[in-house]
Amino acid sequence: MRSPAGRPLRFSTQTLLLQLGVVLLVVLLSAAVHAWLSYDRSGREAENQALTLARTVASDPDTRADVAAISSLPGTPPASELLSGPLMSVAEGARTRTGALFVVITDETGLRLAHPDAERLGEQVSTDPSEALAGREVTTRNTGTLGPSAGAKVPVYAPGSQAVVGEVSVGYSMETVGQSLARDIGPVAFTAFAALLAGVLASFLLRHRLQRLTLGLEPEEISTLVHDQVAVLQGVDDGVIGVSSDGRISVFNAAAQRMLALPDLAGTQWADAPVPDVLRSLTRADAGEADAHELVAGGRVIVASARKALHRTEDLGWVLMLRDRTELQQLTRQLDAVGTMSTALRAQRHEFANQLHTIAGFLSIGQHREARDYLGRLAATGPLKFPVDQAELLQDPYLQAFVGAKGVEADERGVTLRIGPETLVRGQVSEPQDVTTVLGNLLDNAVNAAVAGSAADRWVEVELLDEAGPDDSSNGVLYIVVADSGDGLGASLAADPEQVFAEGFTTAAGPVRSPGGQGLGLALARSLARRRGGDIKVLEPGQPGGQGAVFMATLPGVTRLENGSHKRDFNGEDRNA
Repeated sequence: MRSPAGRPLRFSTQTLLLQLGVVLLVVLLSAAVHAWLSYDRSGREAENQALTLARTVASDPDTRADVAAISSLPGTPPASELLSGPLMSVAEGARTRTGALFVVITDETGLRLAHPDAERLGEQVSTDPSEALAGREVTTRNTGTLGPSAGAKVPVYAPGSQAVVGEVSVGYSMETVGQSLARDIGPVAFTAFAALLAGVLASFLLRHRLQRLTLGLEPEEISTLVHDQVAVLQGVDDGVIGVSSDGRISVFNAAAQRMLALPDLAGTQWADAPVPDVLRSLTRADAGEADAHELVAGGRVIVASARKALHRTEDLGWVLMLRDRTELQQLTRQLDAVGTMSTALRAQRHEFANQLHTIAGFLSIGQHREARDYLGRLAATGPLKFPVDQAELLQDPYLQAFVGAKGVEADERGVTLRIGPETLVRGQVSEPQDVTTVLGNLLDNAVNAAVAGSAADRWVEVELLDEAGPDDSSNGVLYIVVADSGDGLGASLAADPEQVFAEGFTTAAGPVRSPGGQGLGLALARSLARRRGGDIKVLEPGQPGGQGAVFMATLPGVTRLENGSHKRDFNGEDRNA
């Protein structure tokens, strides 16, 4: 459908015109049906009235006697005699009283004995009288010498018998019926006009609502937008959550489902959705467009931000963007570990150089025996010595290097890092990223607690133990226990130590900046451990002036054990696998 200028009409305009056409058609059909029913009803009323009058005239004893007398004659009386006869008087009297178009009386052959037109007396009737002359009453609608009519024909019986000697035909003009209908056409036309006006008004209101709901977009534009939305939302790696202005989730793309480990929540009320509370706080009326927030959900570190969605001046709700920073956090932790180890190596470079100079000095003066003994001692203790007590208990090279580097870092802050006597790791670390995340967080927190504690002797002790998994496979379980000399979690957390694992919790002085990652270490570490089937928990909350908090982590499947390894209870007792 096109406009006079040749341009396609807008969909809303096409819809409006279609609705107007339908309304007009319905109104016209309704008016026509109403008029026809009224006309037909008036015709039936005229037929019934004609039948009643015909029965009255035909049943009159005088009429029956007069018709029987004329029918018995060998011929039909002349018109002048019929005009002045009693039958003519009866018929005209009945017609005048009732307003009928005609009252006609015939003999048994259909010749008129009474008729409004005197010139028609003695002639054959113009309509078929056979039904009535056969003894049956009939109603008719036909056109005779006096015009169209609705009437009835009734047989006239001889006095005292059932012999038909004539018939009475009564008719009412259909023009009179049409005039009656014309009087009723005014209300019908008014009703039709009112219905048409209401339909037009409803069509305009519907068009306005349609334009408001579709934001003035055409169906083709809406279809294109839907295809583009699906392609974009399902194709990007960032999670997208759309919250409409009425508080309903309208968009929950695949990336958001993956990050939050939730099914598609589209259609769910935002207030009832099982999402982290920090996401709901971003869409509060007083929240505004705040900076990005970090949270841990589904074992992932997620950066979330919220923006208000507007179309011109219309509030469409909120759009939340989720970015997965889990891999970045892991790489950052690994980089921190490498940096720590690099710092430790640089710190000991001078010691290593001095040892080489000592060996060179012995050899230059010919003290070969002293040089050999010195090399023996170096071979026994290692050329690089980390400031970690009982470091020789660690057999795994990765743990040696990582814990040693943490020991150098702790030593620079005046904290002694030592290995607990129950430490026994006979397997090889197979998942260094997870071990780095969990062990590094626990050691960093313990060192910070020891530095902030009131004890004069600052120390951190870590015990590590591995054993075969529950299925006796080569993948082992690593247990980590970290204690420190700090002042513990404090009285406020002693009753409920689980608060330390909440997102955003920190004991650091000063304000916490979400993008900085503070308050996420323990939450991320616990989430990672639980994702592997393990956990992190507080064994002892600690107390001021005494031993600080004690944390224990369980990490299944992070070590690789050789065949024939023994299982070992955490209290140090061996048991065969």
